[in-house]
Amino acid sequence: QAHVVESGGGLVQAGGSLRLSCETSDTESINAMNWYRQAPGKQRELVGGISSSESDETNYVDSVKGRFTISRDNAKNIVYLQMNSLKPEDTAVYYCNAEIYSGGNNLGDYWGQGTQVTVSS
Repeated sequence: QAHVVESGGGLVQAGGSLRLSCETSDTESINAMNWYRQAPGKQRELVGGISSSESDETNYVDSVKGRFTISRDNAKNIVYLQMNSLKPEDTAVYYCNAEIYSGGNNLGDYWGQGTQVTVSS
């Protein structure tokens, strides 16, 4: 059973920055990953994603393009979501959904526990 741990959420003023992390254990690796968010009373939405570790292509929803950046550190089995120029409408619980490999085997997709991001105006 793989697991994925998120960290990095918090409270920030509008215009500020936060970096979220999503990591797995030393014996596992993250292949593709998507970041989602869910604001109160709204459905969970896809924020962006990064493709396989071989290509590292990224994509983003229009509302965060130019402000958010997804990157990875393969040595540390971590994928980051750098969020700049934050807006109050970015307030949500952020989740990562990662495709996990171990020993060359695809273990499937796993969700992180979620981390709260609150942007004050």
